[in-house]
Amino acid sequence: MQGPSMRHLTTAITCLLVASCAPKQDVSPAAGPMTSPAYRIRAEEPKLLTDLVFASPGGVDLLLDLHLPEGEEAAPLVLFIHGGGWSAGDRKSPGMNWLVDQGYAVACIEYRMGREAPFPAQIHDCKGALRWLRAHQHTYGYDASKVVVAGMSAGGHLAALMGTTGGLQSLEGDTAGHLNQSSCVQGVINYFGPSDFILRSKNQPDKTESPRGPVYKLLGGPVQQNRTLAKLASPVTHIGPDDPPMLILHGSRDRQVLPGQSRHLLERYHAGGLEAQLHIEQDKGHGWGHPTGEERRMVLAFLEKILG
Repeated sequence: MQGPSMRHLTTAITCLLVASCAPKQDVSPAAGPMTSPAYRIRAEEPKLLTDLVFASPGGVDLLLDLHLPEGEEAAPLVLFIHGGGWSAGDRKSPGMNWLVDQGYAVACIEYRMGREAPFPAQIHDCKGALRWLRAHQHTYGYDASKVVVAGMSAGGHLAALMGTTGGLQSLEGDTAGHLNQSSCVQGVINYFGPSDFILRSKNQPDKTESPRGPVYKLLGGPVQQNRTLAKLASPVTHIGPDDPPMLILHGSRDRQVLPGQSRHLLERYHAGGLEAQLHIEQDKGHGWGHPTGEERRMVLAFLEKILG
């Protein structure tokens, strides 16, 4: 969250649950009224609350599912963002649901696809979901005082962007309202998410400069003709001294999002004196399936350190 074009504060901001992060730029409004939460409890899985409406931008409901561990009161919260190139995928992806067995509450959220609304609608929706979750923590029985956000691929990008843009008002939006709540996160788990669209335009132009490319669709045009927006959408642009710890995981054979994107993010984090670690899954491509034992241990150790 640093750089003369992005930050109007020169001191680090402490993220508080009871208030939004300090503003940095003018708010970019996100359209749409809110609706009251609605959910159903599936009898076969009494701790799964599905179809909670957290916002309705443009009159279209955005939903989330809550996975709550058995026998836990005020379980710590992990916010999970699905992948799919900002144009596909949904909250039903198994993602990080295995964490429920470890005593964590997992909220799996929707966000608007690039075909529905160009960037920054997606990050507005993710931050709005977190504010909604914090506003409703006592209703549903989890602890959102500290939150780790996790995501895979496009969701990893959005998770990293949430981590590096706490307090950046142009990326806050008003999706879901509850602007008295903080959208700051205390930790990020980023699975193979892109981090620098300018760099990506140089070594993966098919993703950024072609109308069929996912980044082109996200931004509504080619990166090289939309460099300001591409930088705004890139987590590396915003790295600053108050950013939360980050765990990055990437496959060594990933050809969809090159591992260099994660190495670049790690280097920039370390250059800023921030806490980050990168785990490369050998011989894995993009979006591997069930987590390995080593991966699980790293994730659980990270969560224990951040959330206790």
